[in-house]
Amino acid sequence: MNNLLKATLCSAALAVFTLPVIAQSATPSTPPASTATPTTTAPSSSAPAPSATAPGSTAAPGSATNAPTVNQRAKDQQNRISQGVSSGQLTAGESSNLEKKESELNHEETDMRKEDNGHLTAADKAALNQQQNQLSHQIYKDKHNSAVQGNQGYESEVGGRAQNQQSRISQGVNSGQLNANQTSHLENQEAGINKEIRTDKAANGGQLTPAQRAQINKQQTKLSHQINKDKRTPKK
Repeated sequence: MNNLLKATLCSAALAVFTLPVIAQSATPSTPPASTATPTTTAPSSSAPAPSATAPGSTAAPGSATNAPTVNQRAKDQQNRISQGVSSGQLTAGESSNLEKKESELNHEETDMRKEDNGHLTAADKAALNQQQNQLSHQIYKDKHNSAVQGNQGYESEVGGRAQNQQSRISQGVNSGQLNANQTSHLENQEAGINKEIRTDKAANGGQLTPAQRAQINKQQTKLSHQINKDKRTPKK
C-alpha cells in the first residue's frame, strides 16, 4: 500500500515538472506566423500603384489637356497689354487698337457660347485660337517698335489712371470676376477713352488742355465705377 502511494506521488511530481517544458516547446511555433503577415500585405498593396499612375501622367506632354485654353490665352493677352501700358511700350493709340481687337474677340466668344449652350465647339476653339495668334503677334510688334509713351504720357494723372484701369480689368479677367461679355464692354470704353486722348493730344501739339484732362478724368471715373460694379456682380 505504501509502495502504491509512493508511485502515485512520484508520477504526479513528474507531471508537474514536465508541463513547463511542454509549454516552452509549443510557444516558439506561433511567433513566426504573426511576423509573416506584415511582409506579405504591405509590399503588394503599395508597389503597383506608383508604377501604374506615373507613366500615364508623363506620357502625354503634348496632349490637348496641357495646351492653353481659349480663356487662358485671353488672360495672357490681357496681361501683356496691361504690362505694355504700364511700361510705356504701348502708346495710347496702340493700346486702343489692341483693346478693340481683344474686345471683338471676347464678344465673338460670347456669341459662340450662346449658340452652343455655354460651350465652345472644336471649330469655335480653332477659330478663336487663330485670331488670338494674330493678336499675340500684333501685341509683340507694337511693344517692340519705336513708338513709346512720352514723358507727358502715362506718367501724367490721366495716363496713370488709364494704366490703373487697365490693370484692374486685367486682374478681373485673371480672377474670374469679369466674364468675356463684361471684359468686352469695359475694353470698348477703355479704347474709346484712349482714342479721345490721342485725338486731343494731336490737336494740341501732344498736350492735353486742362479742360480736356477734366473731361477725360470724368470718363475714367465713370469707367472705374463700372469696373467695380462688374467685378462685384454675381456670375451665373
